[in-house]
Amino acid sequence: MDSAVLTRRNFIVSSSVAVGGLALTITLEADSAPATAIRNSGTPELSAWLLVGADDTVTVREPMVEEGNGIATQAAMTIAEELRCDWSKVRVEFASPLRDAKEGNVYSKGMGFEAFFSGRSTNTARNHMLLQAGASARERLKAAAAAVWKVPASSIEAENSLLTHKPSGRTLRYGQVGAAAARVKLQQEPQPKPQSEWTLLGKASPGKLTLPQIVNGSLVYGMDVRLPNMVYAALRQSPVHGGRIKSVNADAVRAMPGVLAVVTVDNGGAAPKPGDYTDMSGFSATQAGVAVIAEHYWQAHRALEVLPVEWDDGPGAYWRDTEQMEQALLAALDQPAAKPLKQSGDIGMLNRKSNKIVEATYLTPYSEHACMEPLNGTACVSDSGVEVWHPSQHPALGLQAAAQEAGVPIDKVAFHSTYIGGAFGRRIFANDMRMVVAVAKKFPGRPVHVIWSREETTRQGRYRAMVAARLKAALDDRGVPLALLGRASSSDQDGTGLDDTPYVLGAIPNVRIDLNTVPLHLLTGPYRGPAYNSFAFVTETFIDECAYTAGVDPLDYRLKLLASWPDPGWVKCLREAATQAGWGKSLPRGWGQGIAVANWGGDGKPQAGTTIAVVATVEVKPGGTIKVHQLDLAFDCGRIMNHDAVLTELQGGALFGYNMAFNERLTVKDGRVVEGNFDDYPIARIADVPKINVHFGALSGHDRFSEIGEPPVGPIGPAIGNAVFKATGKRIRSTPFRNQQLDWA
Repeated sequence: MDSAVLTRRNFIVSSSVAVGGLALTITLEADSAPATAIRNSGTPELSAWLLVGADDTVTVREPMVEEGNGIATQAAMTIAEELRCDWSKVRVEFASPLRDAKEGNVYSKGMGFEAFFSGRSTNTARNHMLLQAGASARERLKAAAAAVWKVPASSIEAENSLLTHKPSGRTLRYGQVGAAAARVKLQQEPQPKPQSEWTLLGKASPGKLTLPQIVNGSLVYGMDVRLPNMVYAALRQSPVHGGRIKSVNADAVRAMPGVLAVVTVDNGGAAPKPGDYTDMSGFSATQAGVAVIAEHYWQAHRALEVLPVEWDDGPGAYWRDTEQMEQALLAALDQPAAKPLKQSGDIGMLNRKSNKIVEATYLTPYSEHACMEPLNGTACVSDSGVEVWHPSQHPALGLQAAAQEAGVPIDKVAFHSTYIGGAFGRRIFANDMRMVVAVAKKFPGRPVHVIWSREETTRQGRYRAMVAARLKAALDDRGVPLALLGRASSSDQDGTGLDDTPYVLGAIPNVRIDLNTVPLHLLTGPYRGPAYNSFAFVTETFIDECAYTAGVDPLDYRLKLLASWPDPGWVKCLREAATQAGWGKSLPRGWGQGIAVANWGGDGKPQAGTTIAVVATVEVKPGGTIKVHQLDLAFDCGRIMNHDAVLTELQGGALFGYNMAFNERLTVKDGRVVEGNFDDYPIARIADVPKINVHFGALSGHDRFSEIGEPPVGPIGPAIGNAVFKATGKRIRSTPFRNQQLDWA
């Protein structure tokens, strides 16, 4: 949002002008059909974002798609804070990406990629825009009522969807003047009120607007789409990423019950580019694959199981196993990068024998998103264009990809967003949706619901990349790092969490950070803080190693290194987490506490992004079994708007980070991903979950609403690993922890 070219007030004025009126609509209803495009209700719009119906229903149009993190409810709350409407009459519906494209970026102007990017949590910088939208709508409603009564608008109070003329006591409902308000043009846009005057945001924590539909099962996810004359497709893609099809014997299954067709998709050998998710055309390209289309999914699935397919594995077959891939990354650590990510001072200090040297090598594996809802989508391709129903994290990119794959102009695409049953970055760049259209266009005229099995979903991921890193530091006689050489290798080109920390930007005067890219074949992508969660583990484990080498308490060591950093939130988070966890208290033998701190979204800037400190209280049984008893989190995202939503996001992020550190590791055999389902890719069970305490005492009140979903994923693993070291004296330098030998006498 730092790159936005419009002020928040100019933004709402521009949106209103673009659609010619005021529309206030917030609608999170479960429709009988999955389409959630613009409804032709006849209600005049106050803006593209808002509608007020004659029955006082306020509908908010939200470009981001709800994926369980409360995005839609947060948008509704933000607008309602300034609109002062009856919360029980607020609804949310998904904004149309086609409308955005056809009407001069009415939703994305000034925000670009971020506008439809459903990968953020409940706190985002766009909340400033929504506050302005609510304030503008309120003043237009007051102006419309003032025209009816022929009184000054300043004499009218707006509250609970009721407009009251204070001197006379006359009232009008919002719905009675909504149509007139749509024609009002204000001479000056209102200034949203300061946070000190908020009455809903930060004060109330309403449940998600979707909860009733989630409970009764009426909410429409991608897997729930049901359309007249719809057929089903079971999909299998090249088991080695980047491979191609040699042959398919379709005749072997044509006579099976319900089978309608066998179709193939071949991208001509142009494999997607691993790690390059800045290039949409490469990232979202289809893999080679084959699909069986049948009247019912189970018929298609059974036929696909026995369908004879011969694959050309391509260059990916070079990678015989995971160990070979790990060795390639470790070997790359011996070579300096052509251009460092970060360089300052003189790292020659590392060669002085008088300095105490700390050196360690770390490794984190490929990890799968493991969303509850398997990959799927529905498309109908016909002579008139293509219609898509899809659980996409970025409907605008989905719209573009659908048009490209179907070979039609963008205005010939109808894109309907469904709710999302988990995403974590997997559903952003439309490669899954593109495959849906690629299959459907081979069977035109009927809606085709393409479904990946759980095994196919797991083995065709866009994973968190495997990362290797080696850090080497020279400590002075006080134990403070004088110089640091950090060298990492990965198939990605992201150094977040390694080259943007206060340690390398301020505390350590002599630094060089290198990142070498190794061309591994498995496809990677966004993963709830890509690279950040690996490099947070690397950095915070290494800082802990430096602290113990220096003979300094790990909390005090971090406080010392961060003392001069211009963002006090780091120190405040560390102190709050440590105090609440009882840092330093006496623990039984085999128990330990570990601490870690990290920032996501700040890009190395003070008072930016979200900083989180974690203290883990851990027991290691003599046989080596780890039991995490408690996690204490303190955070600073600036300000918050919904206490309970932030709480649940932090808890969910902590659990994600916990499972990632403990359990997650994909392995490769002959270029193929081995794991397929939850029997061999374990996920933490309820009985495994530690007590998670989220503490709000480190919030700075800084004027930002930074995101919440990704930040906790980073420091959880290193905090637990550091606690294990305290308990056993055994340092963990790779994940998952379940593979470590931690027995002690």
